[in-house]
Amino acid sequence: MEPVKNEAKTNPSAKANLFSQVFFCWLNPLFRIGYKRRLEEDDMYKVLPEDGSERLGEELQRHWDHEVQKAAKDLRPPKLTKVLIKCYWKPYAVLGIFTLIEALCLSSAAMGKTTTGQIVNLLSNDVNKFDEVTIFLHFLWVGPLQAAAVLGLLWVEIGPSCLAGMAVLVILMPTQTMFGRLFSKFRSKTAALTDNRIRTMNEVVSGIRIIKMYAWEKPFSALVNDVRRKEISKIMSSSYLRGLNMASFFAASKIIVFITFTVYVLLGNTISASRVFVAVSLYSAVRLTVTLFFPSAIEKLSETRISVRRIKTFLLLDEIVKSVPNVLYTQCTFLSSSLVPPSHFPQSSLLSAILGELPYDKGVLKVKGQLTYASQQPWVFPGTIRSNILFGKALHPQKYEKVLRACALKRDMELLPDGDLTVIGDRGATLSGGQKARVNLARAVYQDADIYLLDDPLSAVDAEVGRHLFEQCICGILKNKPRILVTHQLQYLQAADQILVLKEGHMVARGTYSELQRSGVDFTSLLKREEEEGPQAPGAETESRSPRSRTLSQNSEVSHTSSIRSVKDGTEQLPAEPVQTVVEESRSEGTIGVSLYVKYLKAGANILVLIGVVLLQFLAQAAYILQDWWLAYWAGEQEKLNVNGTVIIQNGVNVTEELNLDFYLGIYAGLTGATLIFGFARSLVMFNVLVKAAQSLHNRMFNSILRTPVRFFDVNPIGRVLNRFSKDIGQLDAALPWTFVDFIQIFLQIIGVVAVAASVIPWILIPLVPLIIVFLFLRRYFLQTSRDVKRLESTTRSPVFSHLSSSLQGLWTIRAFRAEERFQNTFDAYQDLHSESWFLFLVTSRWFAVRLDGICAVFVTITAFGCLLLRDQVEAGSVGLALSYAVTLMGMFQWGVRQSAEVENMMTSVERVVEYTELESEAPWETQKRPPPEWPSQGLITFDRVNFSYSSDGPVVLKDMKAVFRPKEKVGIVGRTGAGKSSLVSALFRLAEPEGRIYIDGVLTSEIGLHDLRQKMSIIPQDPVLFTGTMRKNLDPFSQHTDEDLWNALQEVQLKSVVEELPNKMETVLAESGSNFSVGQRQLVCLARAVLRKNRILIIDEATANVDPRTDELIQKTIRDKFRECTVLTIAHRLNTIIDSDRVLVLDAGQIHAYDEPYTLLQNHDGIFFKMVQQTGRQEAVALLQSAKQVSSTLTQQSIMTNGGVGADGNLVIFETAL
Repeated sequence: MEPVKNEAKTNPSAKANLFSQVFFCWLNPLFRIGYKRRLEEDDMYKVLPEDGSERLGEELQRHWDHEVQKAAKDLRPPKLTKVLIKCYWKPYAVLGIFTLIEALCLSSAAMGKTTTGQIVNLLSNDVNKFDEVTIFLHFLWVGPLQAAAVLGLLWVEIGPSCLAGMAVLVILMPTQTMFGRLFSKFRSKTAALTDNRIRTMNEVVSGIRIIKMYAWEKPFSALVNDVRRKEISKIMSSSYLRGLNMASFFAASKIIVFITFTVYVLLGNTISASRVFVAVSLYSAVRLTVTLFFPSAIEKLSETRISVRRIKTFLLLDEIVKSVPNVLYTQCTFLSSSLVPPSHFPQSSLLSAILGELPYDKGVLKVKGQLTYASQQPWVFPGTIRSNILFGKALHPQKYEKVLRACALKRDMELLPDGDLTVIGDRGATLSGGQKARVNLARAVYQDADIYLLDDPLSAVDAEVGRHLFEQCICGILKNKPRILVTHQLQYLQAADQILVLKEGHMVARGTYSELQRSGVDFTSLLKREEEEGPQAPGAETESRSPRSRTLSQNSEVSHTSSIRSVKDGTEQLPAEPVQTVVEESRSEGTIGVSLYVKYLKAGANILVLIGVVLLQFLAQAAYILQDWWLAYWAGEQEKLNVNGTVIIQNGVNVTEELNLDFYLGIYAGLTGATLIFGFARSLVMFNVLVKAAQSLHNRMFNSILRTPVRFFDVNPIGRVLNRFSKDIGQLDAALPWTFVDFIQIFLQIIGVVAVAASVIPWILIPLVPLIIVFLFLRRYFLQTSRDVKRLESTTRSPVFSHLSSSLQGLWTIRAFRAEERFQNTFDAYQDLHSESWFLFLVTSRWFAVRLDGICAVFVTITAFGCLLLRDQVEAGSVGLALSYAVTLMGMFQWGVRQSAEVENMMTSVERVVEYTELESEAPWETQKRPPPEWPSQGLITFDRVNFSYSSDGPVVLKDMKAVFRPKEKVGIVGRTGAGKSSLVSALFRLAEPEGRIYIDGVLTSEIGLHDLRQKMSIIPQDPVLFTGTMRKNLDPFSQHTDEDLWNALQEVQLKSVVEELPNKMETVLAESGSNFSVGQRQLVCLARAVLRKNRILIIDEATANVDPRTDELIQKTIRDKFRECTVLTIAHRLNTIIDSDRVLVLDAGQIHAYDEPYTLLQNHDGIFFKMVQQTGRQEAVALLQSAKQVSSTLTQQSIMTNGGVGADGNLVIFETAL
């Protein structure tokens, strides 16, 4: 595998001196670089050795294994929390690796209990809770300690009345703890819903092609919106709790001071400025800890406990028991064996048992030697083609060249922009199915193994390439090795040394080809015997037989002599296919504009509501300051009385004048009440607006994703799209609203502090100006670097998820190749890369904080000395107010600026989401012009000068195509790999907009809506896709059909018995992407969908490539019976599926090479079609010719009977005049 990145710079913090460590001076060079240009991955520093992913992971694994054993002994469940505490006093980011180690060891049964969505969510959101909890954890003991100290000092100052204030604090703490508990309850419910949503998203993005062709966007949209609605209602509840928590923090100090002084005055004491402000300062010192950090610690702790529980559940899933290397399991020794299973026997089961993936109940299974494996559904990981083939082995140029030629990849490599160093995307999205299959095979062949397990590697390629792979690769390069080949391609069986016939999990027969034919087992019904016919020259007559009987190639010398061309010539003749390249993930630069904030807020509420919110904010802040100011004013008035000692005469008695307690206390109480009401209101309203914004942005992004052309998904890896839906939406849901509200409150308080100080000593504004200038410069200087670091953190996170996702897809292959350790090391490298950016993000924040504290200290000093110098002009109360406010500025200013930077950093998530809400959109789903309801009634398709390319700048894959597919006609579409067969389907379904005109029954398809068009054509796709959900939802997502219809459709594709055996029949929920069905069964479900739709046009896209002949026969029979009245277009690799078509369209390099009846095409010995037939082997070719001839004579008779001599084109002529 390629190195994840170039060698990073050594970390300067490791060698920095004490001064540099304290003031973070070692970061200065990085800031200088960041100020001049955009930071790149190469600018980041290496992770410190003690933070290395591998080291931490191994340490945790050791502790966890120990705990699991100990727990088993003590008969108790293992405790992950205990392990974490034991193992890490400091590093927390490790859980990610740990999850991966486990994921690589999950057994297949356990994979059924977890989903990719859940694992991605564990890594993206749950592990993050550890970062958060570490910040607050210490306050759990600091809080109570600080409260006790403050209580002592207050007692000295104001006596027992301080207890009243403390009582309020004591009541607040459990209330907030209760909030924390409630919060964690919501959090665990939210997490389950988030898993669910991400899993659905994963399926939607993986199966987007099918969803678009079926026009199923609406039911999926409803599905996601439904889960999202439930998720948002939980998020809204927890946000309100957060709002109450925040508001109670904001109001706590006011209530405490109010109650303390009300009690103090009512006990008969007089109020004085010194007492008031000593008390206010002491309370505000303890307030932060007790009312903000302490509850935050509890909230984060309870969230983390949920995360620990979720991760522990995952870690306790069953793992595969590692067997001793080289002694794996099997009783029969295979030489080169071919397995011939019908597709409802999950043929991979035998291979998976040999691989040790499938637990077996009884018997012995021994394997001697090193295994290698090529999976049925080709698996490639994101990286270059070369790294996919070498798979960790060293490059030996000669051997590598040999493997490329044998696997027919040479020509493809020559056409690629960077040859074999071309990067392929997630799940190999940029390669065609055939290319993926050949890379998959090449990987197995390149390994020096003792036994080769090949699970149907020939099904995804056409006959010519298949023959080449069989002769040059399986029987060429590997001829001296034991090979077990699962195949449905019966023409290759004679080359096998031993054949196993499997049926429904039992071995029906075993022996050489000739032994099996003599024994007459079920083998014969699987393959019709054509032995009697003997080899005949093409064109020789034989007794007439059904146009669809199966053939078996006679030439048993196939593997040795038949057409061993020089390996070199062989590959030169094979066609190559175009490859798309993956775009790099966009990462925006520069500051985040005001327009983005406006977009964000407007997504949550309209302008009037927003104006109301702004007013509320100012009212709350005004009440907050006025309450303090009134206390100072009251103390000042009292002071004047005390100094002057005014004596008034009342009823002839001298009385010392006193303040009207009711008046002062009444107004004080009123202002306190106002602070409370406005404080709570603004918090709740603000949270409501921001959560609604998250909801509406998610919906807009999802709708935009559903409406964007398919091309977008070919060039963007799945991890990248999922990252927006998991991590970025996670930020918008939870972190951003809290930070945003916090920032606004603190910002207003800072303005309040400065305003109060300036009203007391106006000239304080003079030194304030240079301080603000220094601060603004510092902030800009900091953000220039910090923003890039944060963006790097986001983009280095995507590969972690992509790597995880692709590793989970290729688990069997990774384990068969014993590559777990290498994949883990790559994961460690990605994780370290991410840790590098995360480490920089944390230390740059500290660098900034230290410098901010300096600025605040200067401001406080100036204010204090100013008050001393002007002590004669200023009232005591005002001085107290100014000073106590200035002191709070120290911590608050730093926090406020950090929050402002944090908000701006989090706004990059909004930016990424907004970017996806504005994706290019395909044509509208419905337009003004609706076709008539019964359209298309005939199924006549006309291509008129159609050019087609997948993107505006991409190559043209169909060139000037003119063709007519007549009503009820069965047309086969053939061509070498990359000739444009699937592009024809894409043009018909308008997956990208074709140039030229396509008519269906005289309606121009480009004028009607996409749904109107796509719903009227049925497709059986190349890769059968099932979605998580019930069987019923998979067949009929719109609930348009009755139960009877559904059962009939299942009956027709012979799946009724299978579904009836499921626990809840039609209501059984399928596993993720239908993995509990075999490929053949999934294909039959797709056929049932087509049967249900009853459309006039059916397109079959290489649907039978992965199915055994019997299922293929069944599919063909159903198509002939059920779709007799329909126009059927079949794209096929196997020529016998289309040889009985009415006409065959031969494509070559995007153009029509020939288009006629199969028999007529076979008369042209220079044509592509004739050559393709010849390449299937002599016997098969004879049979194909025979079928074509028979179809031709049947058609001629029908045409004479129906048309009374009119040419077969009669239909067409009438249509053209009508047009």
